[in-house]
Amino acid sequence: MAAVAILIDQATKAAALSALSETDRIRLVGDLLGLQLAFNPGAILSLGSGVTWLLTLLGVGAVVLILIATTRARTAITAVALGLILGGAVGNLIDRLFAPPAFGRGHVVDFLAYGDLFIGNLADVALGAGVILLLIDTFRRRRTASQSVDDARSEAQSTIEVEK
Repeated sequence: MAAVAILIDQATKAAALSALSETDRIRLVGDLLGLQLAFNPGAILSLGSGVTWLLTLLGVGAVVLILIATTRARTAITAVALGLILGGAVGNLIDRLFAPPAFGRGHVVDFLAYGDLFIGNLADVALGAGVILLLIDTFRRRRTASQSVDDARSEAQSTIEVEK
C-alpha cells in the first residue's frame, strides 16, 4: 500500500510540475476544488516554513516510527492504514530531501486546490485517509473488546444465578 501511494504521489507531482501553473487555477468542481501548482516549504497550512530542515528531520523520524508500527499491525485494516500513512509521509519526505531549493530543505509540490483554504497533494490525501481508517479501526476494535467484556460479565452473572 505504501509503495502504491508513493508511486501515485510522485507521478501526479511530476505531471503537475509539467502541466500546471502557479498563477492559473483549473477549476474541477467550481470554486471548491481545482488544480494549481504550489511549493510548500512548511507543513500543514505552511506552518514551520522557516525551519524546513527541522520538518525534514521530523519526517525521517516519523517514517522510522511508522515502519516500526507496521511490523506490529494486528489487523489487515491497520496494515492498510499504516501503509497509506507511510506512503504519504515518504511521498512528502522525498520532496523535502530532493526538491529545490536544497537537499533536506526542499519544498513540497502541491497541486490540489481546496477552494481558498489550502493547496495539497495526493500524499496528503493518503495521510488523511490512513489516519481516518486507523481511527475507525481503533474505535471498532475497542467497541468489540468492550462488548466482549460485557458479554463475559453477563454470562458469569447468569452462571452465578443458576448455581444459586
